[in-house]
Amino acid sequence: MGAGWAWVLTTVLAASPEPKVVSPLVKVRPGVAVQGAAEARLSMARGECEAAQVVLPGNIERVTAQPLALKGPGSTLTASLWREAFLKVTTPSNSQGQPGPWPDALVPVETPGERSLPAVLYVEVCAPAEQEPGTYRGELQVKADAKAVAPVPFTVEVQPFTLPATASLPTSFGISLYSVSRGHGLSPESPEARSLLRTYARTLLEHRVSAHGMSMAGPPVRFEKGRAVVDFRSYEEEMAPFFEGGLLPSGARFTTAEVRDNRQARTDAEKVAYFRAFADYFRSKGWSAQLFFYAKDEPKPEDVPLVRAQSARARAAGNIPVLVTAPLDDALRGSADILTPTLNCFFPRSGPETCRRVMPISKLRTQLPPGSKVWWYQSCNSHGCNGGPIADASAERAYTGWASYMVDHPATLNRAMGPLAFLSGVDGELYFDTVFAYNTKDPWKDIFEFGGNGDGTLFYPGTPSRLGTKEHQPVVSLRLKHIRDGLEDYEYLHLLAKLGDPQGAQALARRLARSGYEIEQDVEKWEQVRKDMTTRLRQRWENSEYAKRPGVRP
Repeated sequence: MGAGWAWVLTTVLAASPEPKVVSPLVKVRPGVAVQGAAEARLSMARGECEAAQVVLPGNIERVTAQPLALKGPGSTLTASLWREAFLKVTTPSNSQGQPGPWPDALVPVETPGERSLPAVLYVEVCAPAEQEPGTYRGELQVKADAKAVAPVPFTVEVQPFTLPATASLPTSFGISLYSVSRGHGLSPESPEARSLLRTYARTLLEHRVSAHGMSMAGPPVRFEKGRAVVDFRSYEEEMAPFFEGGLLPSGARFTTAEVRDNRQARTDAEKVAYFRAFADYFRSKGWSAQLFFYAKDEPKPEDVPLVRAQSARARAAGNIPVLVTAPLDDALRGSADILTPTLNCFFPRSGPETCRRVMPISKLRTQLPPGSKVWWYQSCNSHGCNGGPIADASAERAYTGWASYMVDHPATLNRAMGPLAFLSGVDGELYFDTVFAYNTKDPWKDIFEFGGNGDGTLFYPGTPSRLGTKEHQPVVSLRLKHIRDGLEDYEYLHLLAKLGDPQGAQALARRLARSGYEIEQDVEKWEQVRKDMTTRLRQRWENSEYAKRPGVRP
């Protein structure tokens, strides 16, 4: 989450020869003076990851670092280190962006950088759920172009409260075996590609995000006297570890799962039989993930009959929830069990229309059948779909300020969806893809899609030729870290409400985001809210059953 910072010896980095510690909520760019500290001070819950950025002085090509170990009352904490790579933005996403280099990809520390760009390390510490609370200390030892620089002291305060391993907010972000394979130059049928896909999905899970798509292969099925006989072996091999918590030491699990369509089911009767078998199988496994059928994405008027038919089949199969990405639409009324409009559809705003039917979530729920859920998702409406500032000032304003996953937008906008979800009470978040640019271009050079830099792309293909490694690997983005931090913000607020202070949690959330386009961008204010959340949570936790019964988890 990158908070709990005690900024000391604040100075302008450009004026100092020593390494400086900078909040992860600051995007360090060439020629832009930022403020930092001489040491890193992090605060984290058990079951949480926190990070600091360390900016090295001078023009540096190569960096090496000793492992960072932090010692305290419990087991030694270790840190993960990356070097920030820069993406050259040609066309800004809108007036909030600028052309030029922007930090985004997190590559191995030893990856050479350009001397004209800042040398920035992203240093992340994660505390297991069983970590002994208390203060942990260590020093980061770094060499820049083979010369030692001053060590950077790290102090980590592990709080007594614990975040759940599995996210409390359901999410479903897209990823595809075929996109991953294309980005890495692999055959999608190869064992290497399928292993790599699992690594990508596991990485999403490490960041509190669940995935849909994956191999996209429906399990083999045949039909006998109207009954679907499905061979789930390949599906189970692929997906069971994500639903059963076997991939990460924390036991984290996916929160959602989509029913995969199947081309072998051709008639309505066969589709219903197949869906019924899929739902029965899923329930028989005891998996807790929210199962849903993803109907046609952003249906147009001519797609209404298709969506209605899909909905009818899913319900006939056993009340499988149907997800529809659309605002409230009379033509589709009754077809969606999980209605999923864009973020813009929830927050009225003066100026040009960015959603054809804007409605606060409290009112929207009154228009839906009992038991319906409301998710939301970001689209190019968060930045404008054409790329670059719009000449019409009122139109440009309508597309600025929104929570956004774009590279050239402030980190606070990248992080805001978690607090916004808590503030609004939305039931889940959808995002269409995390590797979209893998299909169309070299993401290391350009991830401009749908008018924005990074729309649908939260990874970079870590090929051996690019990284100098032996194996292919996903390269995470700063934006994925910010998304994770926002989801941890959600967990803090959710836990505070659960411990008996829902009004306090709402007030804290409103200090970060008052609406989808009114998001606090002052980093110090974000950090202060984090401190206040930590103080309130610690007080509540110490008087709760969880403190009295350490084995009990929230």
